[in-house]
Amino acid sequence: MPEIPEIASRAREMNRVLPGKKIGHIEVVQPKSLNLPPEDFCLALIGAVIEEVTYHGKWLKVRTTAGWLLLNMGMGGEILLTSREKMPVKYRLAIDFTDGACLAINFWWFGYAHYCELDGLQTIPMIAKLGPTVLDLSADEFSALVKAQKPGMRIKAFLLDQSRVSGIGNAYIHDILFLAGLHPQRKIMTISDIEISRLYTAVHKGLEPSLAKGGAFYETDLYGQKGGFEMKDILIGYREGNPCPVCGESIEKIRTGSTSSFICPNCQPLI
Repeated sequence: MPEIPEIASRAREMNRVLPGKKIGHIEVVQPKSLNLPPEDFCLALIGAVIEEVTYHGKWLKVRTTAGWLLLNMGMGGEILLTSREKMPVKYRLAIDFTDGACLAINFWWFGYAHYCELDGLQTIPMIAKLGPTVLDLSADEFSALVKAQKPGMRIKAFLLDQSRVSGIGNAYIHDILFLAGLHPQRKIMTISDIEISRLYTAVHKGLEPSLAKGGAFYETDLYGQKGGFEMKDILIGYREGNPCPVCGESIEKIRTGSTSSFICPNCQPLI
């Protein structure tokens, strides 16, 4: 599933080349990904000019003169800037611009393409419930947010709950908690101010290397090029049985609620 490094990279790329383009036609291949009937979705956006592309958590926000186009890639997919002569084999939505370019959007499993008016972001339930994007928070804001949670909440559950803080998922959570020296099952009430500060730093250290490389290797940019963040760049995530890069202890895979976690039992004790 694309997380901040992939979504922020796509937003940055799209914002470089899409503003000023006018939507001339829309082809909907997968109507269930829309929040409106296809004819209403197309009617709302055809003729609109793209103004800016930003992101919130795992959502891409395309602001146009006629409203917002909101994209969530679900478990993954591609957004390719191409032409009708070079369309990919699979796509779920195609946005044709009047200059001949085409934005081909594919969802691997599921995804969303929603429309709302410029003042209507809070009418989209999946947007309205999002917490702040984690990289947008200052150290003080992050600390206050952690302390505002229920004392018995587990730190991993907090970081993955998109309604509390958005943008982190299972791809990067393992290295973030490792860098912070925190066991994923630590309860918030046991975490000190120093540890919260360390966690804030770890969030940035855990996300920014991938962001600098355009995201993970299993995602592609607007032109079909794979991201530069590879398996060798991951510290402990998905490396069960390998030695910890800090102490040499064997990395373990443990069950944490409905998901698995990868930890160093020595560097991340459960206290």
